[in-house]
Amino acid sequence: MDLKKLTSKQLVRYDITSTDKAEVIRELVHSLYKENIINDEQTFYDSVMEREGTSATGMENGLAIPHGKSETVNEAAFAVARLERPVKEWESIDPDNQVELVFLLAIPTSEAGSTHLNVLAELSTRLMNKAYYTRLLEAKDSDDFMKALDSYEKAGKKAVSKEGKTILAVTSCASGIAHTYMAAEALEKAADKLGYTIWTEKQGATGIEDRISAEMIKKADGIVFATDLPVKEKARFAGLPYVQTRVADPLKNSESLLTKVVGKPDGKVKVQDSDVAPRQENHNGEKQGVLSEMVQAVMTGISYMIPLLVAGGLMMGIAKLGAMPFGLVNEINDISYATHSNEFFVILHHLDKLGFMIFQFIYAIFAAYTAYSIADRVGIVAGFVGGLFANGVHFRFWGIEGGVASGFLGALVLGLLAGYLSRFLNEKIKLNRNLQAMKPMFLIPAVSVLVIFLANFYIVDPVFGGLNQLMEQAITASAEGGEIILSSIIAAATAFDLGGPVNKAAGAINIGLAADGIFPLTARVLSIVIPPIGLGLATVLDKYIVGKRVFNANLRVTGNTSILLGFLAISEGAIPFMLQNPIITIPINIIGAILGSITAVLLGAVQWLPLPAVWGWPLVDNVLAYIIGLLVGTLFIALSNIFIRNNMIKRGKMTV
Repeated sequence: MDLKKLTSKQLVRYDITSTDKAEVIRELVHSLYKENIINDEQTFYDSVMEREGTSATGMENGLAIPHGKSETVNEAAFAVARLERPVKEWESIDPDNQVELVFLLAIPTSEAGSTHLNVLAELSTRLMNKAYYTRLLEAKDSDDFMKALDSYEKAGKKAVSKEGKTILAVTSCASGIAHTYMAAEALEKAADKLGYTIWTEKQGATGIEDRISAEMIKKADGIVFATDLPVKEKARFAGLPYVQTRVADPLKNSESLLTKVVGKPDGKVKVQDSDVAPRQENHNGEKQGVLSEMVQAVMTGISYMIPLLVAGGLMMGIAKLGAMPFGLVNEINDISYATHSNEFFVILHHLDKLGFMIFQFIYAIFAAYTAYSIADRVGIVAGFVGGLFANGVHFRFWGIEGGVASGFLGALVLGLLAGYLSRFLNEKIKLNRNLQAMKPMFLIPAVSVLVIFLANFYIVDPVFGGLNQLMEQAITASAEGGEIILSSIIAAATAFDLGGPVNKAAGAINIGLAADGIFPLTARVLSIVIPPIGLGLATVLDKYIVGKRVFNANLRVTGNTSILLGFLAISEGAIPFMLQNPIITIPINIIGAILGSITAVLLGAVQWLPLPAVWGWPLVDNVLAYIIGLLVGTLFIALSNIFIRNNMIKRGKMTV
């Protein structure tokens, strides 16, 4: 690998006499500026000094590798200073380190995933080789230094079978560049010396490199986490003895870390609720099948969507609860309260609108992170745009009245399409090293967003939006049906997509019928609250009904929120359950809503007002019948989900 392309003779300084760290860095920044590597000298200097405050960039044996990522960097490069006098006051891994050779790395923010960073990672690894480093240190001038720069002979394979222990290691630093690779190199050298087999995974700026497979994990005796950032997909290593340390520590005591992990570890890795589930692999350590990968991607999307959903629901809930004592629960969202003389009403109004606004982005976040799970960062943009399409945001900007959005099915399809398309483009597009920044910043977003637009325009909107429209027409056609039939249809449509276009169509028709005194809203209001309360109840009752948890930690948190939002008549709290497994959840929601609604109607409950939240229940004629219907529907949904999920878990068809 030709490192000379990332520097030049003009960037190799032998004339810096200062012994002050900040001044040395400023001199190198100035050199980068003169060579047009950066376009704002002060801004880049500030970014480097900010990075200096994160962790030590001084190493040992006279070496320091300060670095910075900034929008002001035009192209990835490095400047070098061979100092006339050593800098003694430079925070280093080795407290006695006196810096004589300084590499200042400049990385554009836009190239966080490009080949340039692989080259810079190569530099960091080479500097761990004592012979190579000595040649650089002893170079007499910039010409001699440039020759020595590419005199590196690569070592053999990193993991060699030995008689001793098998150790895993994960390294990552705050910037994902130098320390990440140097720590891995230090651990590999120490393992070779101790007679251990080691596999190192680098979680750097380009993502996960040299991913540790399931087969490696099975053979491992322990793992070293040398990280300054949270470990990605940590749940993979559950049960392994581990040592947790800073990324810089292996550079000075790598042998002791390896002996500690096999002799006196910090403990065993436990799966935390916040850990993102790992990429599934088969018993040969190969990547999972497409279906399993899709399921995992959907779960990732749901996990990122849940906090947004909770935040939106709570904002609306706070607004409505605050307005309840004043009898303004439904009125508080009226625009007149935006400029009301009572400041409290103004705040409540805007909180309610804030919650509504947040809900417009739940599908966008879901689709974005579904794509992210498949393609990493390059998939986020196309996934986000796909989610906006699924929510129907485009209809407002295009001035289309009455457009029917594709809803959760559209978000599901477009999120997966964005992920696989972005990954395909990232793997297949090959550019010259100097043009690599164009791939993640220009080519992949441009092509993937265009394809998502065309797919939505010609397929997703016509198919799923059309399906939703057909259901809307079916509801309209059934408006003159019998009481039980019409109640069943309205209940099914309301529960189908939890606040989506079909739900809204059922509401519009039923409210119109109620306004004309033709048909009450009983089935409608019950079917808004039954699914979220029923699904939330399932996450509470599962351990009592079947003796174990059948929902994962994320869904249990969502379940508690779903119950609260259900009582507030916000059905969107149940969307994560629907997205995780629509084939199970949707039919159960529909049946539960129908059963609960018909029970209430047959027992004589009547509700003419569009008040499904708990404060509207006292206004129901025969509220006892209403409550009985609510219990029938919610218990059916809760118990059905618990028993079906438990059965699927036993048969190996589902995991918690």
